Amino acid sequence: MTTPPPSLAVRGLSKSFGGVRALDSVDLTVPSGQIHALLGHNGAGKSTLIKCLGGAFPPDAGAIEVGGTVFGRLTPRESIAAGVAIIFQTLSVVDALTVAENIFLGQEWTRFGRIVRTAQEEVAAKLLDRVAATCSPRDRVGDLPMAQRQLVEIAKALSRSASVLVLDEPTAALSRAESDALAERVEDLRAQGLGIVYVTHLLSEVERLADAVTVLRDGRVTYHSTVTGRSRRELVEAIAGPGLPAAPRPRPAARLRSEAAGGITVDGLCGPGFGPVSLAVRAGERVGLYGLIGSGRTRMLETLFGGRPATGGSVRVGERVVTARRPAEALAAGIALVPADRRRQGLFPTLSARDNVLLPSIRSLARRGMRGLSAERRVFDESAGAVALRPSRPELPAGAFSGGNQQKLVLGRWVNEVHAAKVLLLDEPTQGVDVGARQEIYRVVSSLAADRGTAVLFASSDPEEVVELADRCLVIAGGRIVGELSDSALTQQALLSAVHDA
Repeated sequence: MTTPPPSLAVRGLSKSFGGVRALDSVDLTVPSGQIHALLGHNGAGKSTLIKCLGGAFPPDAGAIEVGGTVFGRLTPRESIAAGVAIIFQTLSVVDALTVAENIFLGQEWTRFGRIVRTAQEEVAAKLLDRVAATCSPRDRVGDLPMAQRQLVEIAKALSRSASVLVLDEPTAALSRAESDALAERVEDLRAQGLGIVYVTHLLSEVERLADAVTVLRDGRVTYHSTVTGRSRRELVEAIAGPGLPAAPRPRPAARLRSEAAGGITVDGLCGPGFGPVSLAVRAGERVGLYGLIGSGRTRMLETLFGGRPATGGSVRVGERVVTARRPAEALAAGIALVPADRRRQGLFPTLSARDNVLLPSIRSLARRGMRGLSAERRVFDESAGAVALRPSRPELPAGAFSGGNQQKLVLGRWVNEVHAAKVLLLDEPTQGVDVGARQEIYRVVSSLAADRGTAVLFASSDPEEVVELADRCLVIAGGRIVGELSDSALTQQALLSAVHDA
């Protein structure tokens, strides 16, 4: 009996950029009906591999086999025709179009020069049913929640007879309930015979979904195994490499500064979707704000930063009363925000790393109307060093950096001589970031608090992150603070209980 070819097989794939080897003889096999987790640090080569599969990058060596057909390289059109569908973190759906229009975009059915909308909507309805989406073919995609948008993207892939589905951090922007629902859809697609490459940094998803796992480190496959019988510790060590130290957690009493040095005090703050909220973060303290999506934590941070109007309450930084009606006023008071969606709200992918870091500082560093390039380089080097940016190349476009280092670029704006934040607000600081880069960001944030006296208030829906990074934690639900945990009481179990009991 002849064994059917795998959905996807990558053999000896290599790719270099300017002498830097991003992929080094990578092998990966995904049989039909398997979920194969692809893990690794940011910068390990995952994105490069995905872009070779999608035809965005031509490999320097090796072969890609899809459904038994071997390719030395793929163009984007050839990749789609071969049956490869890639769902990136940044979805390619068009918000202004309907669900059916998105599914058939670029492959519209026409008759006598006119689109046959009724027939498209009938087929779209069947595809949506196949992925158990609850939206209608006539719904406008821009009105849908993120989870439904992802299902529309998957339905679009199925409309093109995809046999290989690559999901790149699919739950990064989803709530826990949405993530669970998506997991069920992925399991359904596995049962339908698709080969699925599942890129994630959440090991709980690997344990739940994956049949096999491959780990990349420095462009090479360093670990491959079935998931069954493997401990989480084994997977963490495979991703991070040996000897990864835990993020430091100094005792708060040794680090806290006086409130006048720049801590933040919030009294009865109200705004659309939250309030009243009262809290205080002392200089040198790291306070977590734990809550589920929709709890009001993001709205509160954006209001503190002047991005949303406050309807009541007061804010003080040190002894100064701050009324921030726009971000420029918050920055002038020493309050800075690193948003959750770095690509849409915090980063300019086509601009250089230097310009991204120095955007708030260029005018201050200018001389007689001209950019002060030597001063900019000095300040960039200071920021890059403070956040451990890799590579520390000022002219490299921000979009060329890994996800973790893109986050560091945004963080680097507020840690230099021009803009040294007294109060740093972080919304989901390691969203879409792998284990190794997550630890680096924790160390950067801890250093800012301990060495510079920065007051850090970070919002997170990840209880493990809160326990590791926070000196203490405020639990938020329904737009209000419903509990506080610290010291030995600050555990994942206690956080989950507090937020679900609220």
